[in-house]
Amino acid sequence: MVLCMKLLVSPMNVAEAINAEKGGADIIDVKNPKEGSLGANFPWVIQEIRSHVKKPLSATIGDFNYKPGTASLAALGAAVAGAQYIKVGLYDIHSEAEAYDLLSAVVRSVKSYDAKKIVVASAYSDNERIGSIKPSLLPAVAKKAGCDVVMVDTGVKDGKSTFDFMEEPALLSFVDLAHDNGLQCALAGSIRFKDISYIKKMNPDIIGVRGIVCGGDRSECIKAELVMKLKAMLN
Repeated sequence: MVLCMKLLVSPMNVAEAINAEKGGADIIDVKNPKEGSLGANFPWVIQEIRSHVKKPLSATIGDFNYKPGTASLAALGAAVAGAQYIKVGLYDIHSEAEAYDLLSAVVRSVKSYDAKKIVVASAYSDNERIGSIKPSLLPAVAKKAGCDVVMVDTGVKDGKSTFDFMEEPALLSFVDLAHDNGLQCALAGSIRFKDISYIKKMNPDIIGVRGIVCGGDRSECIKAELVMKLKAMLN
């Protein structure tokens, strides 16, 4: 059983990162919402945020189609820039073979640079509407590729939550499959305050958010008081 669920908050600039840390976020996850669900930010933004926060830093490298070389190069850039967690989204990946090729390339790139870096592979709860690989297939592939964490997020950010696409049994199964494969598990995807009680029952290692701590609109700024409220609910 996970004794202390970690809160991952996704800022897009230094001011938001400071608010996230001030509110009690455990992981500061640098992203660029303008480029998608797991949109990549710029290396210099990652470096600047790294110089302003003390908590572990994560960075998204994009919602990927089948481009293992591009993904592995982006992953290395995020690692060099200072991210401890490197997150890659399997947005336009349609098979276990494609997922393995991309993830193993990312893992090799990151771990060759620093074996202590953590690779996070993300599937999408709304996989049917975007045509991507099923979340249930990810844990086994991610383990084979050498990843450390598997995640489920929403690919389209239109206000619909992961809970609108995956019912509780499917999410419980995803968490269990991750743990059975020796991986940590993260749940994300337009999570709402009303979802927290359900998430706690599922016992993931990490919960990833942005919109909920921006007041419900992910295009607004992260507010420290909302991060603090969410952190208190998780504890």
